[in-house]
Amino acid sequence: METKKNASVQSLTSGLPPCILAVDDDEMTLMMVEHILGATYDVVKATSGAEALAYLAEHTVDLVLLDYMMPDLDGMTILARIRETPATEDLPVILLTGDMTPDLEARGFSAGATDFLHKPFFPDVLRMRVARILRYEYLQAHLESEVERKTALAEERLASSRRLLDELVLALAKTIDVKDRYTRGHSERVADYAREIARRAGDDEAAQATIYAVGLLHDIGKIGVPVHIINKPSRLTDEEFETIKSHTTAGASILKTVVEFPELSVGARSHHERFDGRGYPDGLAGAAIPRMARIIAVADAYDAMTSRRSYRDALPQEVARSEIAKGRGTQFDPIFADIMLAMIEEDTEFNMRDTGN
Repeated sequence: METKKNASVQSLTSGLPPCILAVDDDEMTLMMVEHILGATYDVVKATSGAEALAYLAEHTVDLVLLDYMMPDLDGMTILARIRETPATEDLPVILLTGDMTPDLEARGFSAGATDFLHKPFFPDVLRMRVARILRYEYLQAHLESEVERKTALAEERLASSRRLLDELVLALAKTIDVKDRYTRGHSERVADYAREIARRAGDDEAAQATIYAVGLLHDIGKIGVPVHIINKPSRLTDEEFETIKSHTTAGASILKTVVEFPELSVGARSHHERFDGRGYPDGLAGAAIPRMARIIAVADAYDAMTSRRSYRDALPQEVARSEIAKGRGTQFDPIFADIMLAMIEEDTEFNMRDTGN
């Protein structure tokens, strides 16, 4: 059914002459219609309502000229059949009648007639009426096609922009790896864990994609921390630790220029805040800490423990699990800590870690 309906639209845009079905029990009227329109259109004639409906069941036409008064099925009955059939429900129909009254016109339009033409009709009036209706159908078909084309183009451009953003975010995240040879892949793993925590917390796909990007760039501020401090194998001095801590504010400063993606700077600034208010740089506590930062904090701490560092090897899974449990409600939001603990319990092969690859 739908294929035939689409084919009707295609015939208006293919360059082929539109097909007109003329339905009238008067042979002279049909011959006149063919004489007037035949040079411009493909005119098909039917002498009864049953013949017309049988033709429409097997063929596609672009317009129907339908006599109102016929002996087998009158025009209103045929029009109703056309409108109740999915393949022809939008087919333009001009009713031909020699008895035009306001009541008939109102009933006809209510039943779905596109227009009326009084018999006997003038050739120029018939030509102009048909041309006007088919021109409208042509414009409608082109409008729908153009809207679909523009929509597809816009969607492709949006997808391309998203791919570019994803690639740029990942490239920025990898700049940290250049400075810290001990934590390569850290940002990607944190992003993966954070996205899974968000998914289990009920976030939709768009929110999950956002927190993944936030996770990738949470440590971008380390680009301003001297390499000798990042890779120092011994305990940091108080001054060096303050320098390390500055990566939160530095990262926020870098990313706040991305005004279309404000969550990036929030994640960079607040991922070292603690649930009990003893974190940095702002000493935020509880729900005052942005939700994404609370998720990143758990994921970041877990990966820091299960990754190699310049001053120690990766910690065993059980130690990491114990530390997350210990920090529940103090260092970490208990909701997200519980989700992280569930993820650890399910990771029986200890795959969530720095594998050194």
